[in-house]
Amino acid sequence: MKTLGQKILLLIFFLAFMMGYTQIKISGKVIFKNKGINEVNVTLKNTYDGATTDAQGNFSFETAEKGTHILTFTHPKYEEVEKSINIDSQEIIVSVQLKEQISEIDAVVVSAGSIEASDRKRATALLTPIDIYTTAGADGQISSALNYLPGVQKVGESEGLFIRGGTATESKIFMDGSLINNYFSNSIPGIAGRDQFNTSLFKGNIFSSGGYSALYGQALSGALMLESVDLPDQSSYNFGVSPIFLSAGFQKLGNNKNYSYGASAGYSLLSLMQKVFNFNTNFISAPQGLNSDFNFRIKTKSGGFFKYYGMYNSNTMGAKTESLESGYDFALVRLKGQNTYHNLSFRQKFGKYLFNAGTSYAYNRSDLKFSTETDNVESGQTRLLTDGNYINFKAVLERRINKISAVRGGFELNNADEKLSFEAVNKHYKDLISSAFIETDLGFSNALSAKIGIRAENSSFLDKSNIAPRFALAYRFAKDWTTSFAYGLFYQNPESRYINGPAHLGFQKSQHYIFQIQRSSEGRSLRFEAFYKKYDDLIKTFTITPGKEQNQQILTAFSNDGYGYAKGLELFWRDNKKTFENIDYWITYSFLDSKRDFLNYPVSLKPGFAAEHTLSAVLKRFIPEWKMGVNLSYTYAKGRPYYDIVTTVDNATPVNYIRNEGRLKDYNALNFSINYLPNLGKKGAKAFTVFVLSISNILGSKNVYGYNFSVDGSRSSAVVPPVNTFVFVGAFISFGVDKTQDAINNNL
Repeated sequence: MKTLGQKILLLIFFLAFMMGYTQIKISGKVIFKNKGINEVNVTLKNTYDGATTDAQGNFSFETAEKGTHILTFTHPKYEEVEKSINIDSQEIIVSVQLKEQISEIDAVVVSAGSIEASDRKRATALLTPIDIYTTAGADGQISSALNYLPGVQKVGESEGLFIRGGTATESKIFMDGSLINNYFSNSIPGIAGRDQFNTSLFKGNIFSSGGYSALYGQALSGALMLESVDLPDQSSYNFGVSPIFLSAGFQKLGNNKNYSYGASAGYSLLSLMQKVFNFNTNFISAPQGLNSDFNFRIKTKSGGFFKYYGMYNSNTMGAKTESLESGYDFALVRLKGQNTYHNLSFRQKFGKYLFNAGTSYAYNRSDLKFSTETDNVESGQTRLLTDGNYINFKAVLERRINKISAVRGGFELNNADEKLSFEAVNKHYKDLISSAFIETDLGFSNALSAKIGIRAENSSFLDKSNIAPRFALAYRFAKDWTTSFAYGLFYQNPESRYINGPAHLGFQKSQHYIFQIQRSSEGRSLRFEAFYKKYDDLIKTFTITPGKEQNQQILTAFSNDGYGYAKGLELFWRDNKKTFENIDYWITYSFLDSKRDFLNYPVSLKPGFAAEHTLSAVLKRFIPEWKMGVNLSYTYAKGRPYYDIVTTVDNATPVNYIRNEGRLKDYNALNFSINYLPNLGKKGAKAFTVFVLSISNILGSKNVYGYNFSVDGSRSSAVVPPVNTFVFVGAFISFGVDKTQDAINNNL
């Protein structure tokens, strides 16, 4: 019994000792901006003791430790905090306030006026190369695919991006930071030129419909910044064949995967399709073109890149239309065009600095010949010959301040040398635009950021300078919801084609105000944007008519007295395979209210290139068991206004007036395409084939783009598409590369 009593007494003393040793309670609250934070890990450093905060930020745990210890507070979205405590015999109460963990991934990004598709924002990417190739009606062209985004007007008779009430020349396109002066091919009046650059050359893009960065200039309305690919995944050979073109190319990747080079060539001819379809345009010489390009890319040992891209294109075509002038049966126009473009860029990190430099050279030659035909006899030939040489150089140095803040600055030189010869007009236009800029990204928190910049330019031709501030602010006010505001001042030289005589001209100017609300979650994106643009100092022109054909009229600038505005609302919704299995779709709506008094407009008018309402829808359905992608797109645009404006002379002063005006019928087009991948699913296949069937305007809507008028205004003819409905069939084959998984992942 004595032994048992001793054991019981010993056990009581041991339990009392242990209870006294483990009864120290540590509790408290973790807050951020006076609100409790849940799921914060609270741990006694170098022990297993700790707890996790509840929804109100409270925590509590007990420990048997004694003495001085470190209490740690960790959460992925907040900076880690360590607090020293002394554990003795009394309960410890600790209150801690955390600071937000600044993260490049979580930080809100200014997005007012811009839509980005690049490797940096792949989760919300818009219009990647796969998007463009699989958008029905886009014909694989970047510019055509952008017509299905808010802010871009559908203008079929002329190439270019018509953005929010701006002309095509008021938007600019850049490649790796350098200006592309000849992005579109040459064409004849009434027929839009095509993209001259291969869509697969670019890995991403930033399309800005206003309020863009101070790194870019000379664009009153908007900008498209294209980013070329770095190195291919592996070497490959590619072939394309269809009734209208043949193409071939290759990409060779170095053994150490630190360099690559490639080339491609293609030939196109539309004559076969003329025999199949009933064309609206009477091509006396079917459109044909020859294109080629070469590229190389070198990766430096420290991760930098040299990139070179060069291309050469030539194209010809000729068309005949019924003459609007009495005494002539037909009007004829023939084109010979040549283009070349070279782009060299360098990107390299030097410690905390990132250096980007690039230079480009472009040459463009357009040789147009106009004539008339009467009783099968051609006569009265006139020639419009233009030659342009363009050199661009740009350098940007950037330094990161922290994870979400940076400052960058640099300079740009843009030299233009153009010659024009037409009837009595012969000119040689030269201009060097020198620019300097500085811009900073300021990340105040993961929920608030700003972009502030300023750009200064000088034009040697105008002998004038300007200073343009830019500002943007973004704020995340709820989970997945952000709002942005952007303001900018933008300048642009008058178009050289209107400078046909002495004139005291200055920069044209626009101011942008943009407000956006956006909700982005995985696979879904909703954007609402309101904008106002004010245009000042636009050029005014009067008309010179050397000959009788309307195409021979030229405009000559005489002042900067023009002005205008554009305001509107835009909506964009995209659902990428989240609601419906294997279905990606997006819907856009744009409302535009715009007026201008510029060029030869006698008063302030709604521009002839601006539709009040535009609605677009794109749908893509991938059917894995059929190895097929089915794509639809639809565009509706309210009928645009048209004007017949002529010049008279009143007391030796040119005066413009409207002789005829009206409104076009509403634009409608439903497009359809199918992509069939016969070897999809064959793992390790060294040949990859895609068959494409595309039908543009499948319902055959008879759309009208505008009207041409005779010199006396008594006769007119509609400007219509070359063909109402067009069918394209082609095959694209790649050797030496297995694209099966890419096709599955991207739902080709």
